[in-house]
Amino acid sequence: METTVIGKGLPKVDAWAKVKGNIVYADDFTLPGMLYAKVLRSKYPAARILAIDTSKAEALPGVQAVLTAKDVPNNNLRAKFGQSTDVGAQFEGLYRVLAEGKVRFMGEAVALVAAESLKVAEEALDLIEVDYEPLPGVFDPEEALQPGAYPVGENESNVVSRFKVRKGDVEAGFAAADVIIENTYRVPFVDHAYLEPESGVAWLDEDGVINIRVSTQVIEHFRTVAEVLGLPQNRVRVIGTWLGGGFGGKEDITVESFLALLTWKTGRPVKLTYTREESILAHSKRHAYVMKYKTGATRDGRLVALEAELISDAGAYTYLTPWVLLYSTVNATGPYDIPNVKVDTVAVLTNNPFGSANRGFGAIQPNVAYESQMDELARVLGMDPLTIRQKNCLRQGGSLATGFTFDRYVAVADVAEKAWQALGPVQENEDKNIRLGRGLAVGLMSYGRLTFLHDSSRSYVKLELDGSAVIRCGVPDLGGGQAQSLCQIVAEELGIPLEKIKIYIADTALTPLAGTTTATRQLYMSGNATLKAARELKERLLTKAAAMLGVRVAYLKIANEGIESTVDPQQRISLKEVINACATEGIELFCEAQFNAPFTEVPASEVISGRTFADFTFGAHAVEVAVDVETGAVEVRKLVACYDVGKAINVLNVEGQLEGGAIYCLGYALMEELAVEQGRIKTPSFSEYLIPTSADVPDVETILIESGAGLGPYGAKGVGEPACNSIAPAILNAIRDAVGVRVTSLPATPEKIALALRKEQ
Repeated sequence: METTVIGKGLPKVDAWAKVKGNIVYADDFTLPGMLYAKVLRSKYPAARILAIDTSKAEALPGVQAVLTAKDVPNNNLRAKFGQSTDVGAQFEGLYRVLAEGKVRFMGEAVALVAAESLKVAEEALDLIEVDYEPLPGVFDPEEALQPGAYPVGENESNVVSRFKVRKGDVEAGFAAADVIIENTYRVPFVDHAYLEPESGVAWLDEDGVINIRVSTQVIEHFRTVAEVLGLPQNRVRVIGTWLGGGFGGKEDITVESFLALLTWKTGRPVKLTYTREESILAHSKRHAYVMKYKTGATRDGRLVALEAELISDAGAYTYLTPWVLLYSTVNATGPYDIPNVKVDTVAVLTNNPFGSANRGFGAIQPNVAYESQMDELARVLGMDPLTIRQKNCLRQGGSLATGFTFDRYVAVADVAEKAWQALGPVQENEDKNIRLGRGLAVGLMSYGRLTFLHDSSRSYVKLELDGSAVIRCGVPDLGGGQAQSLCQIVAEELGIPLEKIKIYIADTALTPLAGTTTATRQLYMSGNATLKAARELKERLLTKAAAMLGVRVAYLKIANEGIESTVDPQQRISLKEVINACATEGIELFCEAQFNAPFTEVPASEVISGRTFADFTFGAHAVEVAVDVETGAVEVRKLVACYDVGKAINVLNVEGQLEGGAIYCLGYALMEELAVEQGRIKTPSFSEYLIPTSADVPDVETILIESGAGLGPYGAKGVGEPACNSIAPAILNAIRDAVGVRVTSLPATPEKIALALRKEQ
């Protein structure tokens, strides 16, 4: 399909405002008479709350409200999945606004303060007296699984959820294997480390509606906030801002309920912004995992069996842990055709910081394990890393271990080959202390939510009489170009230049709800909804133009603000004329469309089978590293990312996602770790929690395959989260190639590498 706007590298609709510093982020917003909020947080990871005395804080001049759990109309909400099955019940979890009875993690919110200034609010926190009885807690997920372990929640068992995958006969498969590799891999909690901490402002309208202007990935949280306050849902409005990053950390409720409670209590506008230290302490983390893998292959490199046990540390509350675990379960075998598979996964509560959504959402952890295993097999068998992957990777017509069959192009073999070849010839190394190594890793990751969630997205497109267009869509834009993609779709379909398209996003009162900006779903879902609306309007315009020109609709096209004959370009009429003619006759110049994702039934048992996701994105990373054998320091010198993106709606956006994704998890591989000791965070700021800087990152070479095989608009696939998959194991594999030692726990710090080298000597 020939396109004029789609596929071009065009500036984002918000680009100039961001460059000029004109974007009003959540913390930039103020209102007259605004109060400032602060949160009192637990200083213990596990403790019983015996008493809370707020009298001194309430008496402090300038304090307008002090709230504890007893002041929250509905402090404990049980998330309902809406299914009566045992499996459906695994997805239910407790959302607790303020700690009640006992605290489960260090940093849990215990009380709220609203005051005339930040200084007064902070002083008030110091005056709140909480009588704690420290409890032993449990901090190791394997220990938390044991009978008699300290109960983190209200139940005796700490198990959150369990899933399984079964295919073939795994014992027979291992019996047929010539080589068996067994390893245990560990990945830590990591922070999202977004530029913008959690922030928002709330105020009351004259008619009693609570407005919350907030940095969030999910404006639909207005429903939960209404339930917390015991209000009808139409009495809460959430207005999303342009975000300074989210990566899943703003998928759960952060400041929304706190702001609503304090505004409802005081009747005044209230602002709450977390400090960086508070953000690291209080919000969710990517789950830490223990992954035990056993992989068998024949001497010619064919995989015959895989057995995996994954243990996920859910931390103190359930949140999205069951969903993350299910993603891990489906992704545990990677993009490989393996005849015999046994996968068991479990998530367990501990008194550590709670885990929830983080870019990669459960697929990224097992990717570290299965791609490390593939390299170890190749090494034992004397094969190169590309050959063993191409020999075993899924192709069109192949199936995952769950039984889901790919009925369209599967790019694993191609992305692996292109990424590996792009590294080029090996360069000479003159420093005797430096060892060069190369690594390859591939992966798959879904885009779009689980298919049993009845996912949908709506978008509204309207034509103005002067030929301009308006889009209204509830999509939050995280900086990934979500709004830009919708504008380009409308521009392509209606022949309107981008500068004549205005988009309004993320307002529960004014924009059709588009669902969450999570799960790499917005281009797929809102993009298809916008495409549907634009094409409906296009059909109306073409029908009217056909009557005006005396030409059949089949021989007309929209381009460059006009409608013309494909046979005789001289037969042309301006878009503005057609729009006005439609308006005169009462033909609707707006359309709100809804796109529904495919639906499958909820799994009937813990054994996951069949279709769980609409589609997958396939990618590969190839890297070259230099390792200092004296210090263990690693320098990534070359980095290639190759992905089948289906169709690049905006080439600049796609390349930016691939570059950002690679850097995001380069940190996962080499330096990022939320160090937690007995539930206490030891890396509370960016002074201790290290993230990559420009000095740590080489130029990222991006290679796009555009197969047109995606389910998104014009055959596009989602790339936001898949872009960070496979980079971490590629780096681990390169380190192994360079110095001959396998690091089995992230991050691969210089200390770990140097220690491993000494043990080998």
